[in-house]
Amino acid sequence: MADERPIEDILDTIGDDHARDVLAAISEEPRAASEVAEAADLSLPTVYRRIEMLKEHDLVVAETAVADDGNHYDVFKSNFDGTVIRLRDDEYDVRIYRKENIPDRFSSLWDELSR
Repeated sequence: MADERPIEDILDTIGDDHARDVLAAISEEPRAASEVAEAADLSLPTVYRRIEMLKEHDLVVAETAVADDGNHYDVFKSNFDGTVIRLRDDEYDVRIYRKENIPDRFSSLWDELSR
């Protein structure tokens, strides 16, 4: 599924070094903000600002985790499989391919085949 958000906004977001560091830190597994800060060598406020920026473009999602002591906290994970940026005829084409679960993929495939 491609994203239809303003191209300049997406390019600005993924063009930010710290935003890319955050994405790299959560690319393999969901992490708490403190874990992201440590992995990316960023301050916690910087991590939270970048997470909010990435969430605005649906590039990151938060899930609630429960610690052994019963406390709740957010973990953040990447919400896309890949990004393709192309320059055609002096215009950028940005496509963000979202993660889908198996039933959603099957439905999408079925809908496309039914056309």
